[in-house]
Amino acid sequence: MARVLSVNISETKGVVKKPIEKGYFEVDKGLVGDAHAGNWHRQVSLLGQESIDKIDKSKLKEELCLGAFAENLTTEGIILYELPLGTRLRIGETEMEVTQIGKECHTGCAIRHLVGDCVMPREGIFTKVLKPGWIKPGDEIEII
Repeated sequence: MARVLSVNISETKGVVKKPIEKGYFEVDKGLVGDAHAGNWHRQVSLLGQESIDKIDKSKLKEELCLGAFAENLTTEGIILYELPLGTRLRIGETEMEVTQIGKECHTGCAIRHLVGDCVMPREGIFTKVLKPGWIKPGDEIEII
């Protein structure tokens, strides 16, 4: 079963996000209160624990925490980067659509500096919110 491990938020871009108890995701916005929220195609970022586990731990400069790669949702049980664009997901109360796989990593990224490697540009995905609602750790992720 695919599920949410953590919901993560930050008030500024390019930094490690902090886990929260639950998050509200709005249509045309994303996670309320998050620096990346807005009316664009990358409203919500997702990264799988399976991708995080691939990182060479000997290169890490510090211990990894959930949200270390600035992902809004840390997941497990689904290979996110293999999902085709346009895939619809039911996550908690929400529905989302996959809009982008990977991204260009910007220079001076605090995450790359702290962690030593960033898997988000290779295997993270982005979605837009189609149906609003709450998401919390443990919520199931279902391909619609």
